[in-house]
Amino acid sequence: MDTFHTIAALTLWLCIAGIVYAYAIYPAVLWILARQFGSHAEPAPTPDADLPFVSLLIAAHNEAAVIQQRIENAFNLDYPREKLEIVIASDGSNDATAEIVRRYADRGVRLLDYSVQRGKAAVLNSAMKETRGRIIVLSDANTFTDPGAVRSLIRWFADPGVGAVCGRLILTDPHSGKNADGMYWRYETFLKRLESRLGALLGSNGAIYAIRTELFPEIPDGTIVEDFVIPLLARLQTGCRIIYDESAVAREQSAPDIRGEFRRRVRIGAGDWQAVSMLWPLLNPRQGWVAFTFFSHKVLRWLGPFFLLAAIVLNLLLLGSRFYADMGLAQLSGYSVALLGAAVPKGVPAWKPLRLASLFMSMNLALLFGFFRFIKGPGGGMWKPTRRAEAIERAPDTDSPDAALAAEIAE
Repeated sequence: MDTFHTIAALTLWLCIAGIVYAYAIYPAVLWILARQFGSHAEPAPTPDADLPFVSLLIAAHNEAAVIQQRIENAFNLDYPREKLEIVIASDGSNDATAEIVRRYADRGVRLLDYSVQRGKAAVLNSAMKETRGRIIVLSDANTFTDPGAVRSLIRWFADPGVGAVCGRLILTDPHSGKNADGMYWRYETFLKRLESRLGALLGSNGAIYAIRTELFPEIPDGTIVEDFVIPLLARLQTGCRIIYDESAVAREQSAPDIRGEFRRRVRIGAGDWQAVSMLWPLLNPRQGWVAFTFFSHKVLRWLGPFFLLAAIVLNLLLLGSRFYADMGLAQLSGYSVALLGAAVPKGVPAWKPLRLASLFMSMNLALLFGFFRFIKGPGGGMWKPTRRAEAIERAPDTDSPDAALAAEIAE
């Protein structure tokens, strides 16, 4: 084998190693590190007299279908009402969102009605200046929070080193209302738990997280994955810790169809690359375990589509070898399995490997499209509500396996 083919073979194996490490080896290494160096201690519940004043901030755009239920859900929180303000920030809604919120003014619900749609990041920047809480709990209009969730989040802030706390989001089936957490979602939850123990949690989930008001960083208005960027910028600027608390539970419907979920993943993929331009200093080894988790869990995953593409191209250059010809056939078979997996029904154990292959390829394809969307330029900061189940009941593909796979894709 000449020098060119030797370099091609070495690069091919590095690409394969990057993918295998990011998805299989990293979780095992993380588990070992969390056991050896992680902390399992949890704070005691905070007495009512010592609870801080908290603002529950919900940014919304055209959420008339759910905003009333969301407010009623907030009233059911097990937190002293005199220490909790509920703030709804309407981002240029042109439906009945603002009108519905105003009906609750006499019950203490504050409406921040921004007339021009600017995107969620811009709305959060503005709304944070008008909230009164020492701690801000951020959530979404289509998220429903368990009664004890805010108490669970707030107890961690008794430690001055804690800057942000992320809760646990449970996905529910849009038709049956049952738990729809797929294997991939459970896998991600497992990683969050370990990273939190190691003091290296990466970002949060926009559906349920809390941050000290004084640590909230003003972010660029076009920021797409603001729930990822905000806590990590706070950590980068102050060195604060980010905690994951599984007992702080919120629930949200999974995407009802895979097409909508794929578009969401493309948008998030663009936001991931955008986040690199803001958070790259976290890769400095001086950041400790965060540098390790950021590179292993995020950066290598975001590079995954390019590893896969390079593996195909390099494999073609090496087809003169019987071994690499067989490897090329294996790659082709893998992509064929992924295509087949998109069509098989859920619930049959024998089909699960096919569905997982389809999930893997869908995620990487979305990341690739997201990269080109990021390169194309700004414009990803605007949002629109996810299509709810009630809005697609008449759609012709409602009973397809897409909805089930969407629950597995969601992150």
